[in-house]
Amino acid sequence: KGNLKIHMRTHTGEKPYQCRQCRKAYSLKTILITHQRTHTGEKPYKCSQCDKAFSQNNTLIEHMRTHTGERPYQCSQCDRAFSTNSYFIKHLRTHTGEKLYPITHTGEKPYQCSQYFFSFQIKKC
Repeated sequence: KGNLKIHMRTHTGEKPYQCRQCRKAYSLKTILITHQRTHTGEKPYKCSQCDKAFSQNNTLIEHMRTHTGERPYQCSQCDRAFSTNSYFIKHLRTHTGEKLYPITHTGEKPYQCSQYFFSFQIKKC
C-alpha cells in the first residue's frame, strides 16, 4: 500500500518533502536528504582508494570504476564500453544522430531592423 502511494506521486506530482533552506520539494524523503547535502557539504561516501568523497553512494560506485577499470555499459554497435550509463547514452547518440537539443532552421527572419532594411533570426535587445 505504501509503495503504491509513493508511486502515485509520479502521476499526481505531489511533493510533500520540502527543503527548509531553498524550498525545493521532493516526492521522496530520501531524495530530500540527498539534496540537503548540497547545502551542508556532507560527503559520507568515501573512496577507499583515494581521498575523494561523495554525497551519493551511486556516485562513489561510478567513481570506483576509475580504479577498477570496469566498463559495464557496452555498445552493441561498436566495440566501445563506458563506466557510466550517462556516457553510454551520450555515445549512443553518435550512432543514431539524435541531438540532445535539436534546432530547426527554417530560414525565417522575423525581426526587422527599424533603421535598416535587414532581417534577423534572433532578436537582441
